[in-house]
Amino acid sequence: MMMLHPIKPVYNEKSEILILGSFPSVKSREEGFFYGHPQNRFWRVMARICSSPVPKDIDEKTKLILDHHFALWDVIYSCEISGSSDSSIKNAVVNDLGVILNCADIKKIFVNGKKAESLYKKYLENSTGMKAVCLPSTSPANAAWGEERLFEYWKSQIGEVK
Repeated sequence: MMMLHPIKPVYNEKSEILILGSFPSVKSREEGFFYGHPQNRFWRVMARICSSPVPKDIDEKTKLILDHHFALWDVIYSCEISGSSDSSIKNAVVNDLGVILNCADIKKIFVNGKKAESLYKKYLENSTGMKAVCLPSTSPANAAWGEERLFEYWKSQIGEVK
């Protein structure tokens, strides 16, 4: 069954770094916001990178992203997906990143995981004219990367945060 992306992108005119996932998990779709699974390390890693407390709700998560000049969205607009498994994604249609790129001065694009990277390279890199840096997935399915290792790597790639 074809699923549409249910979450609006988070960005404003001050956003400088765009982080793209692949497609929202079941938990994220239920919650109505990015990285909604409690075992996904995204919000804990981002909070540490930003030297901020871990956000507890959608308002706090949005504030963390915008206060530190990030933008957040996913590569995929619609697809067939089984549960939350990136490996099951078929017939992907990508989001129009121009919505963000025409408003904000995005200097760097990062992708959260290999599936987001492969889809970005295949469908979006030519149109944006920007290469994306692949970060190891914060998904609990990426058990090879512990949270501390994820944090250190993400911080080393993203750099100093405003």
